Amino acid sequence: MNTQTVSADTNIDEKKAAARDWQVISLVGVVHAGSHFFQLVLPSLYISLNREFGYSFVELGLVTTVFFVVSMLGQASSGFIVDKKGGRPVLRFGLAFMALSAFLIAVAPGYPVLLLAAIIGGMGNAVFHPVDFSLLNQHVGPKRLGHAFSVHGVSGNLGWAFAPVFMTFMIVTTGSWRIAAAAAGVLLLLLLLLTYIKAGLIAPVKHTKQATQPEPHQTMGFAEKLLLLLKNPALWGAFIFFACGAIALSSVQNFTVPIMDALYGTSKEVASAALSLYMVSAGVGLLIGGFLAGTTSHTEKIVGAALFASGLAYLLLASGLVLSSFAVFGLCVAGFLFGLAGPSRDMLIRRVAPKGAMGSVYGLVYSGMDVGSALGPVAYGAMLDYGQYSGPWIGAGLASFVAVAAAFWVAYCAKLKGL
Repeated sequence: MNTQTVSADTNIDEKKAAARDWQVISLVGVVHAGSHFFQLVLPSLYISLNREFGYSFVELGLVTTVFFVVSMLGQASSGFIVDKKGGRPVLRFGLAFMALSAFLIAVAPGYPVLLLAAIIGGMGNAVFHPVDFSLLNQHVGPKRLGHAFSVHGVSGNLGWAFAPVFMTFMIVTTGSWRIAAAAAGVLLLLLLLLTYIKAGLIAPVKHTKQATQPEPHQTMGFAEKLLLLLKNPALWGAFIFFACGAIALSSVQNFTVPIMDALYGTSKEVASAALSLYMVSAGVGLLIGGFLAGTTSHTEKIVGAALFASGLAYLLLASGLVLSSFAVFGLCVAGFLFGLAGPSRDMLIRRVAPKGAMGSVYGLVYSGMDVGSALGPVAYGAMLDYGQYSGPWIGAGLASFVAVAAAFWVAYCAKLKGL
């Protein structure tokens, strides 16, 4: 066999590998979008539930809090289940439980069933970040892994963007929030079906014995590894960073519709579109941020500048000084800046993750997002119940500033360790 034949065969193999990688990336991305879509199903129904049952925004926010508390408890431990059982069955578990949660919301006669739906939905939501990144690391080649992470982040934002538009469209066209919730459940079942149709793309990988010595963290038990990680001050900074980021984001995700109505007289339809545009803008920021993250090793500077500017945008919107015709644009600017910080944030976290403990670190740090997502809705719901409609966006601005400080703390800890 001559050199030209070997080169041609290599090119063919590379094309096949690239095609398969992008199929895996697309499948995981679509499913990730579905998980983010579901996170906004209930907030999209707040006004409908308020009118039907008379529940206060605190009561409705508490349901979302229950969802994220359950997700938080499962987030840190689900990575261990993924390592033991594989990503594919755990992924299907998550989709099935979220679909069941959506159907329970659709038939809920009152508050107890809504809480049950939140618990079941939270159990489903808990698995997605560990599952997604496990599948991507196992099934996508190193050349395209960076692209895989970028698509994964953008797909989540697109899922958030799609939810309020879809739910509002279903409510307006059918006249029933229950049908809208059931339709969301059907979408999740279709994604579950897709994991069976494309099962070969995410089949379990057969492991071979490694010739190299495992990292110390890989041989530790769960309790020992957890205790060691909890002693790491950089990870506490990262936890606070993610919690504050989620607190800021939850003000937009959960209460944009009533806030825009109260401060700027915006209709429900326009406010729902504004929420979707916010998520799209954040996705655009995420894509551009991926290029910026590679321009410097001091990624905390990008994170700090973007989130500080985003916090200022929230405070300006909360002041009510923005012309109503520019309020949607202002929200998009805040979303773009929030997304811009994303890739640099992930690069910063990788700097302080011990070798052999990436999965555990990922679960612990990202559980901070669930903590923030759990605290935000109740606090902001109380503000709205007391007529303080600017409060959530003030909270978002202040939380963004704290996140900036946390990012620089993580970078400082990394510098002390020579990372």
